[in-house]
Amino acid sequence: MGLAKFFNINDRNYIDNLSLAGSIGLHMVSSIFVGVAIGYGLDYWLDIYPWCSGIFMLLGIVAGFKNVYDDTRKLVARWRSETEEKIGKKK
Repeated sequence: MGLAKFFNINDRNYIDNLSLAGSIGLHMVSSIFVGVAIGYGLDYWLDIYPWCSGIFMLLGIVAGFKNVYDDTRKLVARWRSETEEKIGKKK
């Protein structure tokens, strides 16, 4: 049995789900980075360091958790629909 067959690599849904699961951590880190970058830019422009950096870092953390929550809901919904399709085909 080859690895492609064992891991269902030829299955398009498997690859889509794997890419969505892999992007969850990236969304968390990138949203925090963007929040800090915007905050730092505003701090530099308004000369009020560290207020905007802190506020936008917190907003980035909140946005990151929201993205993780949304991606996880998508992944679970896909898994449920695939499972229901497989169960429906067996009956």
